[in-house]
Order: sequence, then structure tokens, then C-alpha cells
Amino acid sequence: MRHPRARSVLLLTCLVQAPLYALPRPPQPPARDDAPSCAAVSASTRRPAAPAGAQWTVWGGDLANTRAVAPAARVAADSLVLRWALRLGEVANARAQAAVANDRVFVVSEAGSVWALDAARGCQWWRASLGVPLRTSPVLATDARGEAQTVYVGDATGQVQALDAATGAVRWRVKVDAHPTAIVTGAPQLHAGVLYVGVSSYESAMALQPKYACCTFRGSVVALDARTGAQRWKRHTIDETPAPSGTSPSGAEVRGPSGAAVWSTPTIDVRRGRLYVGTGNNYSDPQSARSDAVIALDLRTGAVVWSRQFTARDGYNVSCDMPGKYNCPKADGPDADVGQPPMLVALRDGTRVLLVGAKSGWMRALDPDRDGALRWEYQVGPSGKLGGLHWGSASDGTRVYAAYGGQLTVPVPDSTAPDGMRLQADARAGGGLVALDVRTGALRWRAPAPVCTNRQGCSPAQSAAVTVAHGIVWSGALDGHLRGYDAATGRVVWDEDTVREYPVRNGGVARGGSLDVGGPVVAGTSLYIGSGYGMYGAMPGNVFLAFTRVAAPPAARRR
Repeated sequence: MRHPRARSVLLLTCLVQAPLYALPRPPQPPARDDAPSCAAVSASTRRPAAPAGAQWTVWGGDLANTRAVAPAARVAADSLVLRWALRLGEVANARAQAAVANDRVFVVSEAGSVWALDAARGCQWWRASLGVPLRTSPVLATDARGEAQTVYVGDATGQVQALDAATGAVRWRVKVDAHPTAIVTGAPQLHAGVLYVGVSSYESAMALQPKYACCTFRGSVVALDARTGAQRWKRHTIDETPAPSGTSPSGAEVRGPSGAAVWSTPTIDVRRGRLYVGTGNNYSDPQSARSDAVIALDLRTGAVVWSRQFTARDGYNVSCDMPGKYNCPKADGPDADVGQPPMLVALRDGTRVLLVGAKSGWMRALDPDRDGALRWEYQVGPSGKLGGLHWGSASDGTRVYAAYGGQLTVPVPDSTAPDGMRLQADARAGGGLVALDVRTGALRWRAPAPVCTNRQGCSPAQSAAVTVAHGIVWSGALDGHLRGYDAATGRVVWDEDTVREYPVRNGGVARGGSLDVGGPVVAGTSLYIGSGYGMYGAMPGNVFLAFTRVAAPPAARRR
């Protein structure tokens, strides 16, 4: 339970930020954000040979969202050094991860910029300033040679935009939901010429206004023609249109059912022609049957094939944490969203499992060929509104690797804060990484995160997405460390503390901070990560880092 005054600080922050995310922001001045132009590089060195297998084009690394790297990539923990860095603009969060196609790296910023960069040099082929805060990681459509053709991004106004990968020109933009609080947070999934987009919302924070009629948003998945942006189908996670259902403690009208937002990237099941999505909690009464659930949809039509709910009657909005709970549903939480993309994993005997992590702290394995029947479940770590399993786990087909975090913030006195208190990351709240047997759910190892007490805003929680590549599990933490773990034992074999200043390709320096949301991207001989997350008392930052393999590693890089 958070201190009441601290709760008010946190929730006021949510309320202030949410409307700002819905408004377009002016583009950053080119002089501050542009990197050196690749056009200035001599023709003989302009396009180096593309590394074999240098591909990471969708958020989860593949259609199944396993975040397991293709065999052609080669990154060894004892030979990884920083190649170049980029400042992401005047932002506090580096939430999005990169996308890679051969020798091009595509990076986005909350300030509204999209960069196409040279993987070897960090020089800029182009930068587009879209004028709206971008929320999702980029997704790439490529040709038969692996060259990027189109870049897709989602933003904080509920739009998806398609850009020409060669020039940065906008090809089309589509608003996927008319609700004024709709946002696109999970990167779209691309398959067979169709872009599948999950739609979320910040309406939960609007309930902080005592007289707000909460709530009318319903989560959805939208299928768009990838070439034109035309809508093929749309499926809400809640069938009923929200309607008046009572009165809140503050006397405001209650509308529902609402919520069940889709925060993460959909998963494609090519064999069965299905799409799997995770959903969040309901915002208001009455409750619905597909909140905190996995839903299987028909790829072609969007029809619901089956759904499995994990936490029933989870009604929550942020007013539930305020004294008086003036817009809080009767259930009052626990806010146990399925925020991670489901992972579809094939076992050696030909059977398959659908792995699902949730903010409840549980990892579950479902049978996708038996309408989501439960195979096993394991509680990885504690639950919490800012804890549990957050953004994404990874699986190499033998084990599933899940990072977790405890409750992340504590109140501390601050005379400059509006009510004399501010939130600070809890240096003792538990975090860590576990490896579970994919077939049985048995624990193979657990690697607790170190407790950090040496810097303000430090937390050992690990809520960023995880990546596994050739025997190494890469996981970022809110303490700012990117660590590589031996996949067989959980032993840390590489460690980069990103909380420092880095010289950057676009001039001057940028600073790293907490690592959250997007995870490491491994492509070819390189690893890419953004550093900085200034929300909920964590450490802000605005740097994007490109590490690469070298033949003879310096002794100082071995940990």
C-alpha cells in the first residue's frame, strides 16, 4: 500500500501526462536532433556489406513474439563494445526499441522523430519529425533481400503511420479509434500484407476527476491493409457498448463495461490462422469476461475463437488509489493486466504452448490447439500495479526467461513538490530473472537483481522486455544496468551500467537512466538498447546505444 500523499503525487502525474500525450507536439529543431548525414560519406564506403542475418523487424523478433534471435546473428558477451550512441531529443523516456534490416537501424523518440541510421557508423540516412509523441517501437516491411521498404509506428493520439523506408516520407496515417483517450502502445504486428494493431487508452487516469463519467473506452484490435492503411476489420475486447450502470461515490454517472485495453503486440499463429492478444483490467462496473485475458481471434475476420480469463472481476482505475475512491469500481483492483504479448513456442515433440505472463506475477502455459487449456502455471514474482511481469518474456524453445519487479516506488519528503512528497524508486523492492522449463514449468534457475542504494531513483526491478540470443539472456533493469546472463545457469556474464553520459552522433552528450519497456535488440553482430525511463520515480534518460562485437575484447569489458 502506498502512502496516501505519495499516491496523490503519482496519480496527479498520470492525469497531467495523459492529456499532453493526446496533443501533437512541435517537431524538434533539426540542429539538435540530426546526426551526420550518410550522404556525406564517400561512395566507396557508403553501403558496407550487410551482416548476414541482421534482421529484427517486428517487436517480438518473430511472429510468435518469442524474442529469440535467429541463428545467423552473432553477439558474444566477452566481445561486445560500444560502437556509437544517439541522443533521442529532449525526452525523459527511451521506451521504444529499434528495428533492424540489413545495414539500416530505425529508431523512434517520444519527441516525434524517426531516424534511419547506418548500422556501422550511426550516421543518418534521414530523420522524419512527425509532430506527435510516438509510443510504439517501429515495425518494418522488407523485400526479398531483407531491405526495409516501409516503417510503421503508432502514437499517443491513437494513430498508426506508415513511412517510406528510403526517404522517411509519410505514405499514410490512420486513426484506429475515435475515442479521445485512445493510444497505440504495443507495436503493430505485420503478416501477409496486413498490419494488426492493439488499441489502448489513458482513460483510467481521467477517472481522477471526481465528476468524470467513467468510462467509455473499449480495447480493440484493428486489422489494416499494410499498403494503404484501409481497415479490414475491427474487434473490440468487450462486445457491449458502455452504458449507464449506476452512480459513483462522488455522484458521477458510471458507464460500462469498459477497459480491457490491448497494451502489447499481437501474436500470429500461422498454422491455425489465429491472432492472440492479451488484455488489461476493466475501468468501471460492470465487469466483463475478457478483461485480464488472452483472446484468440480469426486472422481473416477478427471473430473471437476462444478466450481465457485469468483474473475475474478486476475493476480498477487510478481513482482507486485516492482517498475516498470517488470513481473506483466495487472490485477495487487488483489491476492484473496481461501486458506481455503471448509467446507461441513449438516443443520438440511437435506440440505447442502459448506462454502468457501477467502483472499478477504468474507465468502460464496454455495449449493453443485445445482452446487455451491450461498446461502449467508458476508464480515468478510478486504482483503489483507497477510489479509482476510487465513488458515481455523470451523463450528459446527449451526454457522461458521472465524478468519481474516488485512494487517500484516509495514516498520521500520533498519541500518543492506540490504536497510535500514525491515518489522515488524503491532501492530494495525485489526484482530478478527466472528460467522455467517450457514443457513443465519447473524452475531451472533464479537470478535476483542486486539491491541498489548508491543513486537516487535506483530500483532493482526488471520490467523491460527480455531477449535471448545464443546462450545469453539480455535483461535491462530500472537500476540502469543491461546484463547478459548465461542461459544455462543464470550467471551474469556481461554488465553495462548505462547511467552516465555518452558522446552522441548528433552532437554533444546524452545521458542514460533506467531501462524499461522495450528490450535489447540483437541483429547481426550488434546489440541495440535505449536507456532512460523517468516515470514513477525512476531515472530519466535520452540515449540510444549501439554495441557491436569485436575480435579482441578489452579486459575491462569482462565482468
